[in-house]
Amino acid sequence: MSPDEPWDDEIADAYDTPGEGMFAPGVVEPAVSRLAALASGGAALEFAIGTGRIAVPLRAAGVPVTGIELSGPMLRRLREKVDEGTIPVVAGDMAHVRAPGEYSLVYLVFNTISNLLTQAEQVACFRNAARHLGPGGRFVVELWVPDLRRLPPGQGAVVFGSEPGYVGLDTFDVLNQRIVSHHFTFDFGGGRQARLTRSPHRYIWPAELDLMGQLAGFTLETRHADWTGAEFTGESASHVSVYRLPL
Repeated sequence: MSPDEPWDDEIADAYDTPGEGMFAPGVVEPAVSRLAALASGGAALEFAIGTGRIAVPLRAAGVPVTGIELSGPMLRRLREKVDEGTIPVVAGDMAHVRAPGEYSLVYLVFNTISNLLTQAEQVACFRNAARHLGPGGRFVVELWVPDLRRLPPGQGAVVFGSEPGYVGLDTFDVLNQRIVSHHFTFDFGGGRQARLTRSPHRYIWPAELDLMGQLAGFTLETRHADWTGAEFTGESASHVSVYRLPL
């Protein structure tokens, strides 16, 4: 399963949930505010820009934003919101594709780096971020913390979410640090149909992520549990890590 396979027309058409879920103002606004501050008046580049959940409001906040995006359907959804002149996008793989210009900020949100399915590709992503940044530039990664405590010995799958009409199931390959998230949605109407979508990930421990940063010339500047700056602890489910190049 390639990283772009899950992001087809059907997924792209259902991806945006205005005002709800990861599109809720309480989720989007802290991320936009923090990223605008970290851009320090310069331009920003979003890896895997998707439908523009963060890029569109960040551009509206006055930060020039460029994107890189592998999925054509996701990019088409973005173009329904803004044109190429407002947010330019380069089509391709965030681990290797070069966008024109120099930036003060490169960022990845909502676990996107885990869509790169090998350690080598994830390291290449850090190096690609470094190529786009000027001296003192920052690379921001939002990522979940692997919760293998949920996985009893000998068991290869756990339910991570359950609500009416939806069940989420993760299957684990602990040898290769892989997870495939399975999303089951149910139509309880007359047809009683079920639908399955899947997304593959390679999970990364925070210490491993820091080493990837070092290989690309970064040092860890800050790490918080969320975009509001909450303290990162051993119980944190995710983190926002800011890496910086030397001045």
